Amino acid sequence: MPGADKIAVQVDGRDVTLTNLAKVLYPADGFTKAEVLDYYQRISVVLLPHVAGRPMTLKRYPDGVDGQSFFAKHAPAGRPDWVRTEEIVSSSSRSRAPGEPIEYVVLDDLPTLMWAANLAALELHVPMWRFPAPGEGDPEPAPEHGFGPDLLVFDLDPGAPASIVDCCRVAEALRPALADAGLDALPKTSGGKGLQLYAPVSGMNAEEASALAKDFAERMERELPRLVVSRMTKSLRPGKVLIDWSQNNGAKTTIAPYSLRAREHPTVSTPVTWDEVGACREVADLFFTAPDVLARVEDRGDLFAPLSAKAG
Repeated sequence: MPGADKIAVQVDGRDVTLTNLAKVLYPADGFTKAEVLDYYQRISVVLLPHVAGRPMTLKRYPDGVDGQSFFAKHAPAGRPDWVRTEEIVSSSSRSRAPGEPIEYVVLDDLPTLMWAANLAALELHVPMWRFPAPGEGDPEPAPEHGFGPDLLVFDLDPGAPASIVDCCRVAEALRPALADAGLDALPKTSGGKGLQLYAPVSGMNAEEASALAKDFAERMERELPRLVVSRMTKSLRPGKVLIDWSQNNGAKTTIAPYSLRAREHPTVSTPVTWDEVGACREVADLFFTAPDVLARVEDRGDLFAPLSAKAG
């Protein structure tokens, strides 16, 4: 992609203006906005099935990962009229007008993905539930905690000096417990320090999903007390892995599969195999940047494909 300051392109028949392409967004690697856009364009075929239909929270870094950032829940003014949006009623005191709907972007297609990436939305965060397909659902705004989840997530977050290596050991212990309950979990890196497990679910609401995840987290804490904690209390976390079950709250979001992270390097939340989890002995074993992930997908396809297939 050229490094011009501004260029108008057509993406699947939509007009998208790309700007500031030469701006460096990851200074440590010299990774530019053009390269961010190129990554999202090339990874879109596997990324889009995991975010389509979900309310999108964009984490934007207009001056790069070393600059100021902000979460954008509200669909920005001046967006193209072809960007899909959906409303959610919020009673949060942090919303602009509690009780009024928040209009979210829904990132269903490549033009919308490229439009969002051009806003320097490096990180894409979504909940564990989807809106009904256009024309199939209730036209009223979604409830505050969303619709019934199609995924259950366990966010394994290491407290230093614990690392992703310890997260892998916890994941290996959690996997058979989930399988015994009929939950077929798949792992991905967070793109930061941790690991996340996703399993398809149906027929429950967010409160039930959170309670189920909490039960598993507390069970692991009982069985592996030297390694696992299920409570957020900071004093309990050094050297242990927090199993964060609260991400199943319908109002919360988790980094999307294949999203970039705003770290020193352009790391990616990367689906991995259980063999890779079992073999992980060093942090570097599960450290993947955008070029790494593009090569992995070229070689292996979408390791999270079973999740989007079951959700669909």
